[in-house]
Amino acid sequence: METSVKQQAEKVQKTGQLVIIGGAEDKERECHVLREFIRCAGGSEARIAIMTVATELSKEVGEDYIRVFERLGVEDIRIIDTVDREDAENTSFLKTLDKATGIFFTGGDQARITEILKNTEIDKALHRRYAEGVVVGGTSAGASMMSNTMIVEGEAETHPRLEVVDLDEGMSFLPEAIVDQHFAQRGRLGRLLAALAAHPNLIGLGIDEDTAIIVKDHQFKVVGSGACTVADLKEASYNNIKERLKDEALALSGIKLHILPSGYGFDLKNRKLITS
Repeated sequence: METSVKQQAEKVQKTGQLVIIGGAEDKERECHVLREFIRCAGGSEARIAIMTVATELSKEVGEDYIRVFERLGVEDIRIIDTVDREDAENTSFLKTLDKATGIFFTGGDQARITEILKNTEIDKALHRRYAEGVVVGGTSAGASMMSNTMIVEGEAETHPRLEVVDLDEGMSFLPEAIVDQHFAQRGRLGRLLAALAAHPNLIGLGIDEDTAIIVKDHQFKVVGSGACTVADLKEASYNNIKERLKDEALALSGIKLHILPSGYGFDLKNRKLITS
């Protein structure tokens, strides 16, 4: 029994961190959000693998992040550019992931990430390394892909309707939540609530630009210049989702909303605010 408990404790301790960024993070001035990613990954001793799978401009985007990470003191930076599913079996890329202390997904199209990587050798390696303690970060599309249920696309600046959001399976690093990005800047509360109405047991996380949540052991803290909006429909007192057609407005009552700027946190398991 003692050995089993000890092994379980060690397994929990080895779980990595997620650095989930709402997009458009500062790359020119203080770079607070990217500094936190590097700090989590080992600081100047970090070994960073940049995953450019989400974008068709992999060379330009990859070089942009290399420039920023080098300016912040990281020397060991490698790009993993998977253009198709065959690349996701590349042994050289797998070796790079094995040595990395931080893995960073750029922005682009989140559907490309799952189409190219899901259920491949790289997918297996990513989850194995995360379980071993590696930091996995992602911005914009790289943020959306973190959850089991992923927002692929959808209308912004509108009230909740089932048709305003398209969902698919994500990369499953954060099973408790649905993540949306560029949140306040693009008015995406309606589409996040529509996604949650279909999956009320999940927690909605809307992350603003130049803002990140750092997730560890079912808790997260907020860093950056914006906020994270946490939406919780699990105990909502009323919704009319069973009565509505796809293009008709949803009625939702008793929703819990938390607006958390930098320095605040949230317990995903117990669904509670963390103030210190």
